[in-house]
Amino acid sequence: MTVDIRIIRAGQMYRYYLRETVVGDHRRPARTPLRAAQEQAGVPVGRWMGRGLAALGLAPGEEITEAQLRNLFGERGRHPYADRIEADRLAQGASPAEAYRAGALGRRVMVTGVDFVFRPQPSIYLLWAFGDEETRLVIEAAHERAIVRVLEWFEDEVAVIRYGTDGNYRVRPPGGLIAARFRHYEARSGRPLLHDHVLLSVKGQRLDGKWGSIHTTALHENTVAASALYNELVASEVCEELGLATEPRTVTEGRRPVMEIAGVPHGLIRWTAQRSDQIASCLSELEHEYVTAVDDDGEPRFLPVVSERARAKLNQIAARKTRPPKKGKARSLAQLRADWKASAIRTSGVPADVISTLLEYARAAAAAIRARVAAVVDIALAAVDVTATVFVMNNGGRFHRRHLLAEARRHLALVLRGRRRDPGLDDQIVATAITAHCLDISEPTTVRGLEAGYRLYTARWALSDLPTPRRPPAAPDPDWRSPTDSGEPPAPRPPGQDAGEWEIPRVPLQYDRAVLAGAVVHEQLRTTTATAVRGRAYGVVAHQQAAMPEQLLAPEPTDPEHDDQEQKPGRHEALDLTALRALRDSRTDVEALDLTAERLRHLQDAFNAAADRAHTTMDRYTPRDDAEMPQPGRPDDQQALRPQEPGPHRGREAGH
Repeated sequence: MTVDIRIIRAGQMYRYYLRETVVGDHRRPARTPLRAAQEQAGVPVGRWMGRGLAALGLAPGEEITEAQLRNLFGERGRHPYADRIEADRLAQGASPAEAYRAGALGRRVMVTGVDFVFRPQPSIYLLWAFGDEETRLVIEAAHERAIVRVLEWFEDEVAVIRYGTDGNYRVRPPGGLIAARFRHYEARSGRPLLHDHVLLSVKGQRLDGKWGSIHTTALHENTVAASALYNELVASEVCEELGLATEPRTVTEGRRPVMEIAGVPHGLIRWTAQRSDQIASCLSELEHEYVTAVDDDGEPRFLPVVSERARAKLNQIAARKTRPPKKGKARSLAQLRADWKASAIRTSGVPADVISTLLEYARAAAAAIRARVAAVVDIALAAVDVTATVFVMNNGGRFHRRHLLAEARRHLALVLRGRRRDPGLDDQIVATAITAHCLDISEPTTVRGLEAGYRLYTARWALSDLPTPRRPPAAPDPDWRSPTDSGEPPAPRPPGQDAGEWEIPRVPLQYDRAVLAGAVVHEQLRTTTATAVRGRAYGVVAHQQAAMPEQLLAPEPTDPEHDDQEQKPGRHEALDLTALRALRDSRTDVEALDLTAERLRHLQDAFNAAADRAHTTMDRYTPRDDAEMPQPGRPDDQQALRPQEPGPHRGREAGH
């Protein structure tokens, strides 16, 4: 996830932001003005953003002063010009108490805002760090526009002001939100990391003109959907402006692949992951301590396996334990970029010519991908994949609309490979998923439960219809002995491995099962109707996978002396063979998402087991002729195929 969120509280936490975050995570010298400290740190000044600025007499893009920041975030939610307002009221003869209240924005609050951290994918900020000035400006502009768009989405669809008894009533802030943005250039490790801190105020104005507090829980709940939207917007604009494409890469086996710019070598991404490697090493040690911890009676203190919830908590602990100290002397962006390139050439293991011409290698890979991978969005098939993934990956198979929306945006990023999409396509996929494949199981007891965003859904299918992963053992293996067991000698340590590298029992990750579930539902629909679910020759898998590297990259000639011969007719002459071969030598590959033989065996078993039930439960899916389906009429390479209208068999959930 590339959008993080943290709570800002008045007091010590706000002072931390004022001392370090607003000056690029450097230590701000005492009694140094904010503008001077930012110039010394080599970071730009902070800028205001959000539609709510008009009510405060501010404008988007206006420079942030220290007094404004202190009043809004440090003084429990006062007007940025509270000092001026208070002085004017005192001059008019008002009492000190009246003047103080005039500068307040509603009630005083302890939680004054939230800090959203926006950062693009590593392959994008590597192009930003090693590219020329034009590339840098294009990426920064895309980064800024994506942040503005996400903030607008928060204003229009997420942010609410609570009022009434126990805050049961909620209203969108009609004037919009107020945020302060600060740009950073590097990570704590000193490696490149383009990111912005967006300090979002909790203060919002209601229709009656009174000021209330934004419900921060709603912001937390929609952070994943915001992250998916930001990633999609940044990647599409960068790819369109620079002629690039994206590819899925598996970072952790069993987890969801991430979309990176094709052609950026893995070695460079690993070079930026120094901090991640430290956290992973510490996390392995903590997991080992977790599964071997015993109390005074020798009984296990925790579960014998590491669950997803426990792993997330341990990861936070590992991040805190391995957090490096603050950086030393500040450097300008030009000096940083020169130092980064020199360090990457020296230590990353990637050839210097690849680093120096990284954009050209990425463009060559993009040309190959766009020549072989179509960008066809079938809304009906996408709805199946989105519902199956969310159904499997949420405990109990119950979820809200925001879960479907986040998965729909990830699906579009996977299918489109960096191409721009029509606005609202993600909402169409969600609407189709809810109408065709979800059951509304809400039992609202409050006003909040009646809202569309808090309706509770589950899939129309049962978990028994889908492949089941191997369950973790309910108790430790009797043959396995903990190294902390005083009655047994320590287990032999494999050569060259530390304690944290031992085999640790973990709960299997769910993404593989979610992908398989989507394929199972597709096949059930195909086998229980007279024709394919869409009546077309292609399936959604064909538009979710890139070719394997052997297919993607042009083959080398058998005779090196004839390397400069013209290509045969039928080949894509726009591809640069030299760049593509160097790309292959740099070990850049494209992760394929095709089904393996083992998965196909799982599919066959699932089909046989669910055959009888499928014929009765899937009658709701009626076939449709090709003539009824609108044919794509767009001249470009993105085609949106609309879903069928809901039939009369769908109940009250059809309206959501």
